[in-house]
Amino acid sequence: MLTELAIRDFAIVDHLELELDGGMTAITGETGAGKSILLGALGLCLGERSDAGNVRHGQSRADLSARFDINALPAAREWLENRELPSEDCLLRRVVTKSGRSKAWINGQPVTIADLKSLGENLIEIHGQHAHQALLREETHLRLLDDLAGHRSSVMELAELYRQWQATRRKLKRLSEDGDELRARRQLLRYQVDELEQLALGDDELASLEEEQQNLAHAEMRLTESQFALNCCDSEEGGALPMLRQAMQRLSALPGSDKGSLANAIAMLGDASIQLEEAGRELGQLVANVELDPERLAWVEQRLSETHRIARKHHLSPEEIPALHQRLSQELAGLEGSDDDLEELSQEADTLKAHWRELAEKVSLSRQHAAKRFGTEVQQQLAFLAMGKARFEVEVCRRETAAPDGMDQVRFLIAANPGQPPRPLAKVASGGELSRISLAIQVIAAQHSTIPSLVFDEVDVGISGATAEIVGQLLRRLGHGGQVLTVTHLPQVAAQAHHHLHIQKQTEDDTALSRMALLDEAGRVGELARMLGGVTLSDQTLAHAREMLNASQGAQH
Repeated sequence: MLTELAIRDFAIVDHLELELDGGMTAITGETGAGKSILLGALGLCLGERSDAGNVRHGQSRADLSARFDINALPAAREWLENRELPSEDCLLRRVVTKSGRSKAWINGQPVTIADLKSLGENLIEIHGQHAHQALLREETHLRLLDDLAGHRSSVMELAELYRQWQATRRKLKRLSEDGDELRARRQLLRYQVDELEQLALGDDELASLEEEQQNLAHAEMRLTESQFALNCCDSEEGGALPMLRQAMQRLSALPGSDKGSLANAIAMLGDASIQLEEAGRELGQLVANVELDPERLAWVEQRLSETHRIARKHHLSPEEIPALHQRLSQELAGLEGSDDDLEELSQEADTLKAHWRELAEKVSLSRQHAAKRFGTEVQQQLAFLAMGKARFEVEVCRRETAAPDGMDQVRFLIAANPGQPPRPLAKVASGGELSRISLAIQVIAAQHSTIPSLVFDEVDVGISGATAEIVGQLLRRLGHGGQVLTVTHLPQVAAQAHHHLHIQKQTEDDTALSRMALLDEAGRVGELARMLGGVTLSDQTLAHAREMLNASQGAQH
């Protein structure tokens, strides 16, 4: 429940810190005193839209915070834990600048405004003074019935099935309308991919082909020149090696004295002959290994030519062909089964529609059962609110077209007087009747809510007298075991509250400021007297107020 609310420089509040308890708390004050400010500040903490007008005149920003006890709110704790936020406590903070921009925090961690709103839905329910106007819209009727039925998860699943079904239908329609263009593109892609697959150029093949082409193209020249060099080294006729050997033999045959002076020359000739022998062996191996393969050369050159032709055709370098092949193949794969896709999408759409219809039937049956229960409970509350002769019904009928929330149209019908057939609220109920019907519906909705903190903002408008006392009793009963904050202008309602918060507008230094205080018993008597009798408080009015408070509090203990 809401335990603390802190407001600084918001509207006409300079600084306020409130501690709130469970039970029913009445919030009262003269018109314009600022009762709506309290709920406005709470609404901003819960993610409502902000603007520059929220900031008190002359200040740079408004700072608002609300603290909740979430021990009895597992959904709120789970929300925090799923986002790795501390879950032992729950403090929402909102800062609004005079430019209208705002920032938000949850437990000290920066969050989005959408996060505030999402978490806020698990913390507190606000029933506004204009709820009776919302009751004139049939979409409100459907939402309220679904909340009472407790099948919200099924309705969300229904909406998701509908979304998938419609998305599949749109895709199917698009594929059907674009059939000719897709077929032309598919035909072109098939030709291009077939051509690339026939080429089948590997990622590193181009460099290998170019190297091989160079080797094959120069093979005959290498063979000819290597054979010539080999002949120069070791030919019996004019080869360098035989001539060296002959020279060494003749020099070595000279007399001893002559040979001694030629020793170095003979040694160098020996070294040269060894080098020539090595060169000859190298050249011999090269000549033996050179392969002349004109057919392979022609194939390699043809493959290179085809590769460059395709590269020019697609306006890219030959090295980019493998990537092109992959890209076009993927695009073709996406379009290849488009005809099959049409059949597959058609079957998928039919399957989704069948699942949607099956779930919609279950939700519809649940709504029909809930409608009977809802009608009965509202009828009972109307009896408490002096409309015992009215007849309230919840009508569930089929729509002509499917919708995200199912196939049902829900309408609240009322026969305010005996002998009249039930008709839509907008066509039957007067302002006062609509206020009481709205209150009865909101009380029923609150009774079925899993959220213990409820706010009622002047939902008793148009109600007076004994009916107002019954309204107070209803709100007090809702506060048992939970928390009810109600903004009211009726003393009969305020007297029923466990706690009473008074809001008053004061002028300080020519500036209007709103002050709020939790009233003690004497203060409550005075405020009830003001609500009963206006500005001048007579002894009789004060006595009446004291009697009303004592009776209300004593009867409800």
